[in-house]
Amino acid sequence: MVFSGVIMWQEISRIGRKLVHSGLVESHFGNISVRMGDKMLITRSGSALDELTSEKVVEVDVCDTCALDVIASSETVVHRAIYNSTSAFAIVHAHCPYAVTMSLLQGEGCISPLDSEGRYFLGDIPIVQGGIGSAELAVDLAKVLTVHKAAIVHGHGTFAIGRVLDEAYVLTTQVEHSCRIKYLHDLMCK
Repeated sequence: MVFSGVIMWQEISRIGRKLVHSGLVESHFGNISVRMGDKMLITRSGSALDELTSEKVVEVDVCDTCALDVIASSETVVHRAIYNSTSAFAIVHAHCPYAVTMSLLQGEGCISPLDSEGRYFLGDIPIVQGGIGSAELAVDLAKVLTVHKAAIVHGHGTFAIGRVLDEAYVLTTQVEHSCRIKYLHDLMCK
């Protein structure tokens, strides 16, 4: 694994394009980060994930706030809390349509995947409450991600963690796939 900031922003850009092209986010929503020691690279606020350049990725501190937090993603506080509570080195936050829909329908608790891959790789998918970029969300999401690999923020989107970006991306796709299967199943069984 390469931890060079030059290489890592390109990896963040690659994952951003994949998220947009697979319909897991609209261009200007969601964010991606990678931990590098006591720093993290995170997408800038308002950045189009399918058009990321080195200027659209910011290096901020993992352990404490810093001056560049003002231009970093509005979810920087959440990423920071996750890195400080888990062994993650990568985080993908997406606005997956079926995952958001299922969180609205379910309300609270967990979504239990019906598909075999979802049950095997994810188990129950927790639904977490909290406002965008809030301290409450940071604490609650970091807590559930010490036990789970992914979670859904009620009405907002998914957060998935991994040792590398590709792992967090695959978990994001799995959450969306499992939510789509459950949504269609539930629709057909009404």
